[in-house]
Amino acid sequence: SYTTFTYSEPKASWNETPANLNSGGKKGRLTPSLTVKVTVSNTGKVAGEEVAQLYVRDLVGSVTRPVKELKGFHKIMLQPGESRELSFTLTERELGFYRRDMTFGVEPGDYEIMLGGNSEELKKVKVTLK
Repeated sequence: SYTTFTYSEPKASWNETPANLNSGGKKGRLTPSLTVKVTVSNTGKVAGEEVAQLYVRDLVGSVTRPVKELKGFHKIMLQPGESRELSFTLTERELGFYRRDMTFGVEPGDYEIMLGGNSEELKKVKVTLK
């Protein structure tokens, strides 16, 4: 790109939503979902496209997992000086994994959420699922 972009510090908040497709649970059960918001700004002098990438790291999982797992992205076009708030929603599908007994689910613990235009220059926020 011929322009530059900056990212604000991400903000994360937990919600409870009805059980989703991967829960396998009873109807009416609530499962956590995580909303992560970040503002991307075009700080350059020309319009440009940016792909905002969201990565997740499970800090205390019972199974060793990758340091950065790509779980979402948004491609946006910004004019010079323009900013846009992006919102990502992470559900059991994005936070869960197959455990040693081959069951799929989410485990309580600490997660690191990382956002940026590439996998190296990332803004981070730590969240805890209880």
